[in-house]
Amino acid sequence: MKRSIIVIHWIPRIICMLAILFISMFAADAFAPGLTIWQQIGAFLMHLIPSFILLAFLIVAWKWELIGGVIFTAIGVVLSPLIFQHNYAMNQSVSMSLSIVLMITFPFIVVGVLFIISHFMKKKQLLKI
Repeated sequence: MKRSIIVIHWIPRIICMLAILFISMFAADAFAPGLTIWQQIGAFLMHLIPSFILLAFLIVAWKWELIGGVIFTAIGVVLSPLIFQHNYAMNQSVSMSLSIVLMITFPFIVVGVLFIISHFMKKKQLLKI
């Protein structure tokens, strides 16, 4: 396999794992004083549900890049306006809301596009053989 195909194979997987870890960090706010350890663990696991869903999509994308690419691109595109609207309502700042959207959803759009590119690069390489 060509080096460019190997690189484009691994880059979306690595970016996606890092983005899921970043999203998972928000679950740490489940630990609050005044709650029992079991309430805190329950809240922590509830906060991790989006990360578990994203991990399931990564597993799908790992096996079927085109399907996974479409899923991750759709996640990023669909959630961007929702996250922007929610954050704008809270802070009334367009620039802050856009930066939050870029941090949370843009990596998944990039991952989706890279999975799709990887799929077609591999398909093209197989046709050459």
